[in-house]
Amino acid sequence: MAPLPSHTALLLIGLRGSGKSTVGRSLSHRLDRPFVDLDDLSPWVLGCVHAAEAIRRYGEPAFRRAELAALQDVLRHHPEPAPIVALGGGTPTAHGVSELIDAYRSTGRVRVAYLRADEQTLRTRLQKADNTHRPTLTGKGVLEEIGVLLNLRDTLYTRTADRIVDVRGRSEAEVVEELARG
Repeated sequence: MAPLPSHTALLLIGLRGSGKSTVGRSLSHRLDRPFVDLDDLSPWVLGCVHAAEAIRRYGEPAFRRAELAALQDVLRHHPEPAPIVALGGGTPTAHGVSELIDAYRSTGRVRVAYLRADEQTLRTRLQKADNTHRPTLTGKGVLEEIGVLLNLRDTLYTRTADRIVDVRGRSEAEVVEELARG
């Protein structure tokens, strides 16, 4: 893949624990680009601080609409150089997101990288993380639902991505380096 043009935003997708926010922040510093984390913006669309609160108060469908609205806003108003954007794990499942990404991709203003991890990698990472504000999406705990979400979303993520970066057994620096090379 060619280096990322300054007018092209890079969207990072993957399950929670795949490193979207961590890699996105590091990559933005490396490429001297702004960083946007939709997990921070989407709840604000609904007047909430965290995704878990937004889903609890308004339900998952409303939260997915908020994710779409936040992504639309970021893509419409991004400066140049375009940002590195960490999508929420469920953002690609929201109605209208695929069409939005495809529309921006067709103009060269978006590329999508799927940070792919296996269930064990995600479990190990999430066991070390503060999961206080991560919503449960299946009614199971955050750790217990990893396999279910991976099975539900892997095909969608693969289909949405321009590039798949396997993060298993790789450091943040290695993943950032691969993405920075284009």
